[in-house]
Amino acid sequence: MGTRTDIIVIGGGIAGASAAANLQSHRSRPSVRLIEAESSLAYHTTGRSAAQLIENYGTDPIKALTKAGLDFFVSPPEGLTDHSLLSAQGLLTVATDQQTEVFEQQAEAGLRVNPNIRVIDPGQAIELFGALRPDRFQHALWEPDSRAIDVAHLHQAFIRWLRGSGGLVEVERKARSLEFVNGRWRIETTGNQEPLTADLVVNAAGAWADEVASMAGLQPVGLQPLRRTAFMVKSQFGDSGRWPLLADVDHQWYLKPDGSQFLCSPADETISAPCDAKPEEIDIAMAIDRINTATTLDIVSVNSSWAGLRTFTSDRNMVIGPDPDQPQFIWVAGQGGTGIQTAPAAGRLVCDLAFDGVAGPQFDEAGLDVKAFDPGRFR
Repeated sequence: MGTRTDIIVIGGGIAGASAAANLQSHRSRPSVRLIEAESSLAYHTTGRSAAQLIENYGTDPIKALTKAGLDFFVSPPEGLTDHSLLSAQGLLTVATDQQTEVFEQQAEAGLRVNPNIRVIDPGQAIELFGALRPDRFQHALWEPDSRAIDVAHLHQAFIRWLRGSGGLVEVERKARSLEFVNGRWRIETTGNQEPLTADLVVNAAGAWADEVASMAGLQPVGLQPLRRTAFMVKSQFGDSGRWPLLADVDHQWYLKPDGSQFLCSPADETISAPCDAKPEEIDIAMAIDRINTATTLDIVSVNSSWAGLRTFTSDRNMVIGPDPDQPQFIWVAGQGGTGIQTAPAAGRLVCDLAFDGVAGPQFDEAGLDVKAFDPGRFR
């Protein structure tokens, strides 16, 4: 019959860790087992994220989901963290006259989310980020409440919560078949380990989530992994560690101060199959050209580089909730570039929908239309 448990969560990234922790802490005290294909958790997208908490980011449903989870970042449950999950680092978005329309739309949307967001003049922008070239932009948007997220610490908080509540975590255990028999899932995994059986499966497999659904005999939702490149360069500015994250309004590049270095990216979205993503030299060269045009960083060499996959649905909203053809199969996928900042709320929502069938009151307070995440919208 295999090893019996109540809930199996497939995928050890931030989505799976948050979902598993919330499910394990439910008042019904289910048994939860998190399985990860790799030899370590958060190996792919989560472990390669330059996460920033930006309330004015993503679709309106994503913004509401972010809002619903802010309390976890500010006041996480006691015992889960050793230090703050957030650190001060505002977001400065710049635009040229040719980008005026997009800039005004983003500024208007930001003010609806957070009244502290404001348009500032180029001189004020240069005071915030001293390496800006004043002749290269005409508009600037300042988001002082944006903060850097300690991704590793956040992920570890969920794992600590899961294990502290009695949940189990297994690495190097890749699901290779899922079969629903007599009201329960039977999951074969790689290696010589006996099968797992569970009442409920949570699909948090990231770029591989459609493959997991197909394995379970269910229709995919059309997830598309997109490669994002990043690299580190040395800073020649003594005070740059206090500068904000700087981004182009059209998402053509961004750079984030990180100690004595800058994390840089062309903000690329290159179509990819699910894989262990690697950076391409042409993407790095493109980013260097764009950043050197907009700033005085004068990048000539790169210290390190990497790439990760950000997986999107066609409407850029996540899929969270039971599959319309199989309510004992729960989706939590398609996080795109907002998986870290939405993780606390996404895990809560998975738990609410799995046990109660409806979202809790905190989502109503945040103005979230849960239907926007319904997996059934793609059927």
